[in-house]
Amino acid sequence: MSVVSLFDRDPASQRLFADHIRQRREDCDRVLNALGLDAVLIHSGRPTLRAFDDTAPPFRAHGHFAAWVPSPFTPDCLLVLRPGRTPQLWFCQPSDFWHQAPEPPAAWWADSFDLQVIDSPQAWEDCFSVQRAGAVIGEAGHLAHLGSGLDLNPPALLQQLDQMRTAKTPWEQACLAAANRTAATAHQAAAQAFFAGSSELDIHLAYLGAARLADEELAYHSIVALNEHAAVLHYQYRDQRPPQALRSFLLDAGASHFGYASDITRTWAYSDQTEFAALIEAMDRLQQELCSAVRVGASFVDLHLQTHRGVAAILHQAGLVKVAVDEQLDAGLTRAFFPHGLGHYLGVQVHDVAGQVAADGSALPPPPEHPFLRLTRRLAEHEVVTIEPGLYFIPMLLEPLRHGPYSDQINWTAIDHLMPCGGIRIEDNVVVTAGEPVNLTRRAFAGVA
Repeated sequence: MSVVSLFDRDPASQRLFADHIRQRREDCDRVLNALGLDAVLIHSGRPTLRAFDDTAPPFRAHGHFAAWVPSPFTPDCLLVLRPGRTPQLWFCQPSDFWHQAPEPPAAWWADSFDLQVIDSPQAWEDCFSVQRAGAVIGEAGHLAHLGSGLDLNPPALLQQLDQMRTAKTPWEQACLAAANRTAATAHQAAAQAFFAGSSELDIHLAYLGAARLADEELAYHSIVALNEHAAVLHYQYRDQRPPQALRSFLLDAGASHFGYASDITRTWAYSDQTEFAALIEAMDRLQQELCSAVRVGASFVDLHLQTHRGVAAILHQAGLVKVAVDEQLDAGLTRAFFPHGLGHYLGVQVHDVAGQVAADGSALPPPPEHPFLRLTRRLAEHEVVTIEPGLYFIPMLLEPLRHGPYSDQINWTAIDHLMPCGGIRIEDNVVVTAGEPVNLTRRAFAGVA
């Protein structure tokens, strides 16, 4: 049974979606009225051919469209939002013998729109070529036929729409939870494949099989990293043969549910009787402490700095760095072991919007010494974030320490022994609530709906 048919039979889910659209309409009406706009047109996007080729990468709708319409793989649709009116959706279902046409909109979500099914984008292009006092969101090359009466991607509008998306409605939270459940099942299958001695490619195939998703339906390109490959933060390959000796496995992989993403990372040691396994346990404890600190009003920058303090303590307790915690932080030693940010917003985009701006649109850049931190705001209710501390043994980052003033206070023998394990990352997806945070990922692994 398809996901759509399940929702057709679930009145509670249908009500959640209708309430989601109702909330978004109220928010959008306020924004359009404040900016003096009669309408905003949001294009789902269009497949773009690779340069000097006649094929295109797999299509995924723009985030601003997918946040309204649960059909994230349908190109050349147009959503029209006007204050006080039912959203209008021009749903493109072309007649084409080269490709399968998109499934028609399901009643459970189509009823929230004034639906127009068309067979070509020319239908909405002709209709809106003389639109005035409006804005359009999309790529300029795909919207050239709409004339000069529409403001393309106005920054003030985009900022307000981005801010709307930071708070996730109950429908969106339900989709994120479902994506976590799918990914948790697939992570468990991938772990079994690792312990069975599989290659990176075979582990990936086990993940896809358990998730019941094709590659292009995943939330992002999965990181399937054995041994030292785990030290490459965005490792992009999948070896077809397993290494001669299995030491470690890092899997950063998610799923997608009506366009909403899960983003989960787990790390395993092949033997649980190693120093690396002990480090995984210590990092897991730190990660859970950080997840518990996801509260309304918490500064994500402060949580990131708390992570560095935790990493420093683990390095010191494990005998890898003899320098005291405060001195490690003052000297920036932990940045060689934990070079990325603690996490980011999560939604229809894996790295969701508005992470480095305040609610009023003013810039909130990351601290200069932590340039890769994607989220710099104070947390608010109904936001969903990833919490993903890491501890890595990356040769190019450790080499300056090997020749620096603290070299004699670092246990290079132990670090060189751990280097073939690559590194550790543990990542959960957490909802900010008025009370205790809700860890969607741990609930999914525990089988809690």
